[in-house]
Amino acid sequence: MPSAYIIANVTVTNPEQYEAYKTLSTIAVKACGAEFCARGGAVEVLEGDWTPDRVVILKFPSVEKARDYYNSPEYTSAIAARSGASIMRMVIVEGV
Repeated sequence: MPSAYIIANVTVTNPEQYEAYKTLSTIAVKACGAEFCARGGAVEVLEGDWTPDRVVILKFPSVEKARDYYNSPEYTSAIAARSGASIMRMVIVEGV
């Protein structure tokens, strides 16, 4: 079974409120057995016109586990906490 990644590009509009989301999403990541590969580090654009703000990459054992994370009660609480604090763009990518 191939691994999977959730890749998110986040535009934070309310940094103080976003801190609550970070705390709750970390709890969800730990509960689902995922790992952070990147979490808001420096970004360098190599090609194209994509200029991401805050990039987060999570690794999961499978696409199913990534979906379970997104739909988990822990992450649902994190989503509620971030409402109005950011613009989220998020995808699941199947690994090799």
